[in-house]
Amino acid sequence: MAYQGVLDDIRKCVNLQIPDRVPVFACSEEFDVRMAGATYSDYNSDAGIMAKCQIEAVKRFDYDWAWLQVDDCIEFEVLGVGTKGGGNILPATCDYLPASYDTLNRLKMPNPRKDGRMPVLLDAIKRVKDEFGNTVCVTGRTAAPFSSATLLYGMTETLMLLFDKPALVKDTVKYFVELQTLWGLAQIEAGADAIWFGDCNASGHLISVDDYMEFAFEGVKQCTDAYRKAGGFTFYHASEHKIGHMLAQAATGISALSVGPGADLADVKREVGDKVCIMGNVDPINVLLYGTPEDVRLESIRVIETGRPGGGYIFSSGEMVPRDVPEENMRAMIAAGRKFGRY
Repeated sequence: MAYQGVLDDIRKCVNLQIPDRVPVFACSEEFDVRMAGATYSDYNSDAGIMAKCQIEAVKRFDYDWAWLQVDDCIEFEVLGVGTKGGGNILPATCDYLPASYDTLNRLKMPNPRKDGRMPVLLDAIKRVKDEFGNTVCVTGRTAAPFSSATLLYGMTETLMLLFDKPALVKDTVKYFVELQTLWGLAQIEAGADAIWFGDCNASGHLISVDDYMEFAFEGVKQCTDAYRKAGGFTFYHASEHKIGHMLAQAATGISALSVGPGADLADVKREVGDKVCIMGNVDPINVLLYGTPEDVRLESIRVIETGRPGGGYIFSSGEMVPRDVPEENMRAMIAAGRKFGRY
């Protein structure tokens, strides 16, 4: 169950020390909403439902965090980007804005306490923090600046801009450094202990290490510095699988690097684990969704025993846990994390 000392344990992991026990997380929001009997469209638009689902999930499954990742649209829909979704389908960005300086120069800085669904997330964070205090790591979310540019202009358009109009990409990233700093700090002020910092569109699946260093690195560093100064951890997630990219990401000053399910955790531990705390990386599809409880137990033991030695490690899934994962599989994962996360 939620325990006093979890934030100290996370801090030890971030400092590459050995905690009293390995913190146990799961990227389980869709699953948790289903278990609470809510639709996702109600969850992501109602602070009371959002907080209730998170509180029930922590109590039911014994997570060490409450993960309010919600969706990738919150700060973009207030800028005029279109979104599509509904029911139990997470909203996604669409109908992107024209990639031009005219668009960039017309953008306003949103007010997190007034605009769109931003206040909904802030309210939910406060409610969860009021419920658990420091016995759970309450985790909000922002998009990293480079990925933010892709969510403003669209993926294909932004990647073409790296060659056609690199200055526009860099200036757009600067805008999003300001926006995502403002948005993250508002969540920390509301009670978030950490920010889930999503940057999948800057991963080795899409751009080179050189492009990462030129277009993404500085924005990550600036936001992370601001969150840290405000007292918040930054859990960086690009669903990364390439060691070279992870080394670049680790150098930004992030608190912890969430390792994607496609990576070999032993390689990551060996090559990156002395530079940054690592999180992960139970496969949410092949193991949690399609495996048996015994499959989940054995794979969870393998993962945690790979990451645990020497500290600097947080146990988690490597990506979002699907809505339809069997309840007994989630319980098997968390139970294994609890039993084998002791030093």
